[in-house]
Amino acid sequence: MHSTEFPKPAGMLLSVIVPARNEEECIAACLESLVRQSDVSLQLGVDWELIVIDDGSSDATRSIASALSGVTVVDAPPLRKGWTGKANAAWAGAGASTGEWLLFTDADTVHEPGDLQRGVREANKAGVAMLSYSPRQLVSGFWQRALMPLVFSELALAYPPEKVSDPANRLAAANGQFLLVKRAAYFEVGGHQAVADSLLEDVAMARLVKRRKLGLRFRYAPEALSTRMYRSFGAMIEGWTKNLALLFGNGLLLAAWRLLDVILLTALPLLMLYFFQPVARVAFALLWLRTIWRVYRRAARSNFSAADCALSTIGLPLFSFLLIRSWFQHTIKRRVTWKNRIYPA
Repeated sequence: MHSTEFPKPAGMLLSVIVPARNEEECIAACLESLVRQSDVSLQLGVDWELIVIDDGSSDATRSIASALSGVTVVDAPPLRKGWTGKANAAWAGAGASTGEWLLFTDADTVHEPGDLQRGVREANKAGVAMLSYSPRQLVSGFWQRALMPLVFSELALAYPPEKVSDPANRLAAANGQFLLVKRAAYFEVGGHQAVADSLLEDVAMARLVKRRKLGLRFRYAPEALSTRMYRSFGAMIEGWTKNLALLFGNGLLLAAWRLLDVILLTALPLLMLYFFQPVARVAFALLWLRTIWRVYRRAARSNFSAADCALSTIGLPLFSFLLIRSWFQHTIKRRVTWKNRIYPA
């Protein structure tokens, strides 16, 4: 499947493709939520198909997927030089599919009833070849709650959905956790084969679709699906190290601004203790409160809870560290690690 092939004739309305590598902790919930779609909308095996691409898993991912009725499990081909595992698995899934629409979704997503049918309907109504949803993000543990609102607030500022969805604007973005694309358009732009070496294959694919003026729609869709991106602190560090430098072209500048917030939040209380004049203390206190409010308001763009956004002030040092770490890995070391694979950056 690494060579360019003509797509198969469409046999169903929709093919759902789930690339999976060592996802035993979450894939059952994902697939069960997808299989339940048949209860409220499309009929599995008649209107749509569900394909899992096992990307060399060493855990129980394959056996869990194989045990579910209606799920087709395909092994990803050997990974060739210049390909990421995600692109390799997704391309294999596209080759095994027959749907008029292809939905690429991650194994850590949980889909709400009817979201497949609503997604296809929305894409058709909008007249676009690609529809991508940003899911509701589920977080656990202190550091996830403190960090994730900061990341997603910056994403909301860098990739405003209204600009991404505007055909007259060159800005393009997508979220690989829900990437719905018309079959003909997918193969027209070259599919995942065309972005084989990209560590952000979803954004790269969106750029191809928008460049061809095929129509792109992107929005936050908490009513459609949710995801728990990272199940450990280490996985979160590894994941954002891989992605931040690619998502933000000004990563070092962004880190500098967030470190300035850290300095203000730390230094201003000390200055209040140092200066005894009431006017100075009040001025420093107001500036400190204003900084907290500004950080909170910025984090509130992330669509996380108010409590999580309030914690984001504590997450600022970690966010700055990850921005610098990601830049260093991509620019200096020129390699990143993800799911026990090392990729050139």
